[in-house]
Amino acid sequence: MEEMVVEEVQELLEKQDDIALKKYLDALNISDVEELIDELPQCAAKFIETISLNRAVNVFRILDFPTQERIIKKLSGNKLNQIIKDLPPDDRTALFGEMKGDVVKKMISLLPSEERKESLALLGYNEYSIGRLMTPDYIAVKPEWSVARVLSHIRRYGKNSETIDVVYVIDKDGVLLDDIRIREVLLADPDSIIGELTDKRFIALKANDPQEDAINIFRMNNRVALPVVDENNILLGIVTVDDILWIANEEYTEDMHKIGGTEALDEPYLDIPILKLVKKRAGWLIVLFLGEMLTATAMQHFEIELEKAVVLSLFIPLIMSSGGNSGSQASTLIIQAMALGEVTIAEWWRVMRRELISGSMLGVILGTIGFIRIITWQQLHLYDYGPHFFLIAATIFFTLVGIVLWGSLIGSMMPIILKKLKLDPATSSAPFVATMVDVTGIVIYFSVAVLILKGVLL
Repeated sequence: MEEMVVEEVQELLEKQDDIALKKYLDALNISDVEELIDELPQCAAKFIETISLNRAVNVFRILDFPTQERIIKKLSGNKLNQIIKDLPPDDRTALFGEMKGDVVKKMISLLPSEERKESLALLGYNEYSIGRLMTPDYIAVKPEWSVARVLSHIRRYGKNSETIDVVYVIDKDGVLLDDIRIREVLLADPDSIIGELTDKRFIALKANDPQEDAINIFRMNNRVALPVVDENNILLGIVTVDDILWIANEEYTEDMHKIGGTEALDEPYLDIPILKLVKKRAGWLIVLFLGEMLTATAMQHFEIELEKAVVLSLFIPLIMSSGGNSGSQASTLIIQAMALGEVTIAEWWRVMRRELISGSMLGVILGTIGFIRIITWQQLHLYDYGPHFFLIAATIFFTLVGIVLWGSLIGSMMPIILKKLKLDPATSSAPFVATMVDVTGIVIYFSVAVLILKGVLL
């Protein structure tokens, strides 16, 4: 958003020239008005109130929920009713799904009969199901219709449709038979029968399936809209790509928060209250802290070994960080691969086999570096590791091979196990995996040390 635009709008606001402000705002693109609301959030309701109804609806539907909520509280009753009424059913359902029950009831009661039925029907689906995303505004035709009749039907009812890029062929019972791109209809002979254009090869979403499934199906099939059916294949509505992009962004943000070791934030970072932010972060930190306490317990178990060979304590941070880093790497790669549909639960053995190989190779690389470092420091007299420096170097080498391999296996398998348990793979976040590997890493380290240094230093 150019500073000049913001300054001009602020000047019109100061002059309280609503006519000039409306003219100026109506000349901007929808996205520009949305950016203007981001720049001047205190004037958001004023902007929505000022611009024409159609533009107000289009701006309102692309705002995030906290901004929508602030606008709703300040908007005049008449304008609010008009906006809620004219919102596409899927956007209206998304808004109602975020609001408190008593407010939703009040808003639904203000809707005309047909819109009220639509909203109640859509709200009847699980919050994270595809049914919540669909809109009942689409073009449906019968297989016995001619192309000329279909075009006439589109001209008559297409205005109220979410999209006319695709028309849906249904039978007398509402069962979906096929979907046809509008291009095929436009290029066909007007006297052709629609049934002759169908090939019965279509992709449909299930209303009760998770929204994440829709993201992957859209990604793989390059579609602007897909039909939604029930268990009997009856067409219920359609889902458009703009809603999928919105959900994909939410899923990505939520996964990033979880990978970072915190609960997903349901508001922009700068808008969320401090106490709520602390609450979101505290839970994970407490869990991770309790996990790290097990590291201290493991070290206490090897207290005698530490007293006999204090030099081993120098490498504890090195060992723990290397295992945690390899585990975090593997976890992030597998979570991303699963999100893109590149890896499934059934392919767990292929993943494990690859991590066995790559983890071993990475362990050898880091172990060799650690080995060379100890030998070099000893030979250059930068530090004296004692007469058994070679055995200490060997301990570090084999420990790093083991801990990096273990970290890779834990990091790669944890998302798959969580997915199998029907939990979110992103929960196996980098801090969580790192904490697990830290605890087991201490055990691996001192177990290797006892095997190599027993009778020498231990």
